[in-house]
This record gives sequence, C-alpha cells and structure tokens, in this order.
Amino acid sequence: MDNRRTSPTTASTASRRAVLAAGGAALTALTLGLSACAQEDALAKQAKAGDNKNYVAGDGSVTEFTAADRKAAVAINGTLFNGTPVAPADFQGKVTVLNFWFAACAPCRVEAPILEELHQDFKDQGVQFFGVNLRDEKGTAEAFDKTFNLTYPSFDDKNGGVLLAVSGLVPPGAVPTTLVLDKQGRVASRVLGEIQKGTLKALITAAVAE
Repeated sequence: MDNRRTSPTTASTASRRAVLAAGGAALTALTLGLSACAQEDALAKQAKAGDNKNYVAGDGSVTEFTAADRKAAVAINGTLFNGTPVAPADFQGKVTVLNFWFAACAPCRVEAPILEELHQDFKDQGVQFFGVNLRDEKGTAEAFDKTFNLTYPSFDDKNGGVLLAVSGLVPPGAVPTTLVLDKQGRVASRVLGEIQKGTLKALITAAVAE
C-alpha cells in the first residue's frame, strides 16, 4: 500500500505552476490573435487605399494535364494593350503561354526577364507568349514592358474577360499564374506562383512535342 502523501506546500506550488502555465498560454493566444487582427487590418487598409499592391502569391505548384484529361479549348476574346483584338481562333495550331500579372506584383517582376528569355528561345518554334494584365492602366503596363525589355504583348484585362475564360484554372487572387496551352488551345499545364525557368521550359517543350 502506498502511504505517500502530498504536503500542502507541494500542492500549492503545483497549483501556482498550473495557473501560471495556463495564463501564459492564454497570453500567447491573445498576442497571436491581436497580431492576426493587426495584419488583417493592414491588408484591409491597403485594399481600401486602392494602391493595387495587395496580391496573393501562389506557391509555385505545377499541374500537368494529360491530353485525355484536358477540357475544351479556352474561348478567349480580348484586346491587347496595342489595340490588337485576339479571338479563340488565334490559339489554334500554336502552343501558347499565358502569364497573368500586374506591375506592383513582386514575383511578376522577378519572372519577367525569364519569360522574355523563353519567348526568344521558343518563338522560332511557333510558340506565342501573351501577358494578361489584370489591373494596370496602359501607361503602367508599357513602363513595365520597357523596364524589363519585354517584346511579347499583353492583354488589357481589367474587365476580367480573359480571366473569366479560364475560370477554375486561374484563382482570381493568385498572381502570378502561368498557363501553357496546347496546339488545340487547351490548358496543358499550369504554374501557380513564380515560375522557375527550367520548369516552364520543360512544360513548353512537352507541349511543342505533342
């Protein structure tokens, strides 16, 4: 039979420790909650300010769709910043790269030179590149192109027409997102977030080889 007993002093000390531990946990939870609220408030203020700097960056995940799993060709009707109209027929017979971007998006600025390099690498193979600008005025978009020496055109998609045409494949807030369309205008692959040159090159190469 165990005759050990807990002294009042020991019990009191244990009780105080339990209270302090619980208090510490509560304080931590409160601090995290306040921090989250502060971040949320900052984002809310930023959005209300209308400076277009808020965005949700993807995680760089890559999705490839086998030919059997691809949906119908995208039905894109839009206008480039240079005034050229683009219709679904313009995507037939060519591999197309669509990059969704806007000027204040930091990852978009990082990947812009890579996209131009790949555009130069593949243009002789009939691959066409289009940017899809979701927010900027013409002057801002043209300044971006000049800064990064981009030679491929971009859609003026502030009205969301191109984005709507690829609904379900490009999350509205995930910028940048890049799609590779096969020669039938179907989405063959997608990169959510900042691209890696080797990865996108492999995706384009695969589409060209089909």
